[in-house]
Amino acid sequence: MTSSDTPLKFLFPGWYAVVMGLCGLALAWHRAVPLMGELAGAVALAIGALAGAVFAVLAVATVLRGQRHPEAWAEDRRHPVRHTFIATLPIAMILLATVASALGERGVTVAALWWLGSLAQLVVTVWVLARWWRGNQMGGLQWASATPALFIPVVGNVLVPLAGVPLGFAAWSAAQFGVGLLFWPVVQVLIVVRIAIQGLWPERLRPTTFIFIAPPAVVGLSAMQLGAPALVGFGLWGMALFSLAWVATQARQIVALPFGLPHWGMSFPLAALTALTLRLAEPGAPMAVLALALLALTSLLIAGLVLATLRGLRDGSLLAPEPVAAVQAAVSTP
Repeated sequence: MTSSDTPLKFLFPGWYAVVMGLCGLALAWHRAVPLMGELAGAVALAIGALAGAVFAVLAVATVLRGQRHPEAWAEDRRHPVRHTFIATLPIAMILLATVASALGERGVTVAALWWLGSLAQLVVTVWVLARWWRGNQMGGLQWASATPALFIPVVGNVLVPLAGVPLGFAAWSAAQFGVGLLFWPVVQVLIVVRIAIQGLWPERLRPTTFIFIAPPAVVGLSAMQLGAPALVGFGLWGMALFSLAWVATQARQIVALPFGLPHWGMSFPLAALTALTLRLAEPGAPMAVLALALLALTSLLIAGLVLATLRGLRDGSLLAPEPVAAVQAAVSTP
């Protein structure tokens, strides 16, 4: 590593997925209060505080990185995949406001954080989709960018009602929710077609297949927050649960991979499904057993991710250049 290749240079935008995962887990534990009592609320508060602390550290580090390594920030924006992870920053702000709102903090500071995150998320969505007009040239839409990470800037908009409705901004929340609904199926089709034509994304990105779970899970939570009936929530829960079963077929390959930042792509989607299951569960019903099992699984997964991240930071394997994946052209059979 040269003197210019400091760890800070490789603090890619995807690091905010750590905050997303922790916030998702905090919201899941908050949803568990009717089943587990106030102990679950205390756990949610502790995890939410940890998420806030991680966000503060990352925000300061991001500013320093922008000042010291502007070329790295420019490279992130040009990268066919990494540019989509820029949306994790505003999503992290939306989720922090959501956790604070769920825990009873709904003052001016929380509302300001929510508005900043929501508007920034909308700007990032427009910026990402504007690149599509360029076609497959000049950083436009290309098969290399059609990975599950493409869900992040688009479907992040459906998170807005989770805090927007309790904060009193239901109309705007519904409008931005519609943006996510508009492009969720578009992105899903693009990714499936990419698999058929180009094949799967690089191995190190395989954990991001779990992002397929997030859109139906979050849409279910937000739709019910906007007043949709429980049956709508159950329909979307079914989509999310099937998505989990689908991506779980990749579990063996994911476990065999060395740990990297993309593994955090598993955290928030699973937490969102857990929160939706808890939202729909009635105490004493079979659904409640499944909900608590998912909560235990999600908690263990994220605890493992935290420990692996600390080890990676200690041994220097995380804040390092990304490996360059070879891009294989699709081969048509006669």
